[in-house]
Amino acid sequence: MNIQGFTTPHSIEMYRMIVIRGAIKIYLLTGMKANRMYTPGNMVRAVTQKTGKTYKRGKVGMTEAFNDLEQWILDNKTLGSQEVPL
Repeated sequence: MNIQGFTTPHSIEMYRMIVIRGAIKIYLLTGMKANRMYTPGNMVRAVTQKTGKTYKRGKVGMTEAFNDLEQWILDNKTLGSQEVPL
């Protein structure tokens, strides 16, 4: 059995963004926060750090942030010839 770990800064950051993507998706679908720290504002700020783009408040801004984060994840999924496990 081979267990892959997230040992490089790139793979750690990729995992963090994938978790935030899931939390935003839960919030958009149900209105439920994944935990106390994942407020809508904190989630959008984390996406802003990666995309450099600011988003409007509310579900419209969160939907736009979610779509931009999906694209960011797809664009940064590979590191050279090694693909980060998703």
